[in-house]
Amino acid sequence: MKKWALIVALGMGVLPLAACGAPGGNEVTQGDGTESVAASGSRLQTVLDRGTLVCGVDGGIPGFSFVEDGAYSGLDVDTCKAVAAALFDDPEAVEYRDLDSTERFEALKGGEVDMLARNTTWTISRDTSVGMEFAPTTFYDGQGMLVRADSGITDLEGFEGRSVCVETGTTTELNLTDQMRELGVTFSPQTFQDADAAYAAYEAGSCEGMTSDRSQLVARRSTLSNPDEHELLDVTMSKEPLGPVTVNNDSAWFDTVKWVTFALIEAEELGLTSENIGEAASSEDPNVLRFVGAEGTLGEDMGLPNDFAARAVAAVGNYSEIFERNLGADSPFELPRDQNALWSDGGLMYSPPFR
Repeated sequence: MKKWALIVALGMGVLPLAACGAPGGNEVTQGDGTESVAASGSRLQTVLDRGTLVCGVDGGIPGFSFVEDGAYSGLDVDTCKAVAAALFDDPEAVEYRDLDSTERFEALKGGEVDMLARNTTWTISRDTSVGMEFAPTTFYDGQGMLVRADSGITDLEGFEGRSVCVETGTTTELNLTDQMRELGVTFSPQTFQDADAAYAAYEAGSCEGMTSDRSQLVARRSTLSNPDEHELLDVTMSKEPLGPVTVNNDSAWFDTVKWVTFALIEAEELGLTSENIGEAASSEDPNVLRFVGAEGTLGEDMGLPNDFAARAVAAVGNYSEIFERNLGADSPFELPRDQNALWSDGGLMYSPPFR
């Protein structure tokens, strides 16, 4: 009996130590004063305590993140706003930091920003050795090539002995090299640390082509002096899944960004918009009731307000509203949904269940 009593006593003594020392222990403080289960030491608690979200963006790509008269807009910007709205019920509780391709990951790992929403491609090396954590893809893209309409270049083989402007520190740079190597094309890459410099060099005639994500090329062409003098080649060099990013090994914060992003997609599937989300709490659909937090504790279980998804949709709309406003029919670019349509419409946008 004494032996078993000793074992039980030792076990009872270990449990409190394990609970205190294990990563992901619970906090009970939140920005609005309500209780939560935010992981101790997580960026989530840091953001809640600060009362604002610091979001790393590009700041120079119309349709994604662009500054005009001091105001940010775009699909990436709306992602930042959705997270801020979910946390604080205020989509303007965001501080934006413009980051170029070479500094973005270090800024995130160093805590200068809480997350990236900066046309960043999800790759295995970035997800592992670089130490990033990729939230759901918000735009499925592919790499393209922009040329002058009168250049006579119709395919990648046409760059033999010619030059291409490309932003360094990107998947674009490696994809370009791989494609030209596979085709046996000898060309001259001109690399630039930021996109502004690369497009300026292209427009000045320093290179015959400019390569980047096709959506970025469409957006940036609109900013050139004479957009109609430039055209995209009918080539796609790669897969470019773009989406928000957090730093690795922080489950509570990653779950926050991940499920707020999924909420924008799920809202479209449920037929919830910025116009009708306020009426959703009276729905007879249990899926809708769980989604908006009228039933269950999905938000509270994450350390978020229970209506976090409803707050995000009320602030920026569902994914369809965000896409059409920034890139689709209601924008200057009029991009089709294509692979960015819901899975039920033949696209790739799919959210796991909110249950």
